[in-house]
Amino acid sequence: MAIITGASRGIGRECALALARVGCNVVVAAKTTEPQPTLPGTIFTVAAEIEALGVSSLAIKLDVRDEKSIENCVEQTVKKFGRVDILINNASALWWQDMTDTPHKRYDLITTINARGSFLMAKACLPHMQEKGFGRVICMSPPIGAGGMAGRTAYNISKMGMTMVAMGVAQENEGQNITGHSLWPATVIESYASINFELGDPSMWRKATIIADATVAICCEEGGDFTGQMLIDDEYLKSRGVTDEELKVYRYDPDVEPPRLLADEAAQALAGPDTFKRGTVRALKNPEGKMPAPPSKL
Repeated sequence: MAIITGASRGIGRECALALARVGCNVVVAAKTTEPQPTLPGTIFTVAAEIEALGVSSLAIKLDVRDEKSIENCVEQTVKKFGRVDILINNASALWWQDMTDTPHKRYDLITTINARGSFLMAKACLPHMQEKGFGRVICMSPPIGAGGMAGRTAYNISKMGMTMVAMGVAQENEGQNITGHSLWPATVIESYASINFELGDPSMWRKATIIADATVAICCEEGGDFTGQMLIDDEYLKSRGVTDEELKVYRYDPDVEPPRLLADEAAQALAGPDTFKRGTVRALKNPEGKMPAPPSKL
């Protein structure tokens, strides 16, 4: 069974449904219990979707900033399912601004949600994985590197902290069939974050199903030898036999191959901080969170 944080919509929801389709019970762990104008979907609606696929689900209101909330999530999971096999640290906060434009409260918020929240989730789940001799921890975070820092320093500190959590899981549990990986998209993924934060033209996006399919494949890796990898979604899938032609199914616009903006450090540097400077949704032109009209071919 799997715990997925931030699973009430977007990438988290797609991962939950993909794991459910291969028979995995799923805990939908997120804050949203009532639909919001810019953020449709709740832990209950996603749990219902999962159960419609023939597996069990548990909707748990989770605030990854709160240690007691994390402990309660894991305790409820073990009480219902008797184990924790998979942890997907997906919950995250976005802040793409220069250092001088980053208030200390915003820095504290993103590091508390991203790095600290992932650490505490892993810390709470690992004893149960160690007891059963099986565990898969995936953090939705980038490879650790020095490229593309301009305009994203605070964010990258918080996200690469998530990657360090995954690498720590891998190294501290070597030989125990408990693996840790980070997973990052090669380009912007269609989600309400990319919509509400207006992250480029939709032709630059891929569907969230590419991350979900990569997540399922990682969780299904046999044994514990494959561990400690900082993975890019399309590169990992290609390493497991997916062809360039087959990757086309993940395009948001079926006629456009999106640039690998998030995977290529050089591309990040070329994009520069002025391409995507993002803070709060309220400052943008799309406060209603309306989905852009997809290409007519979809």
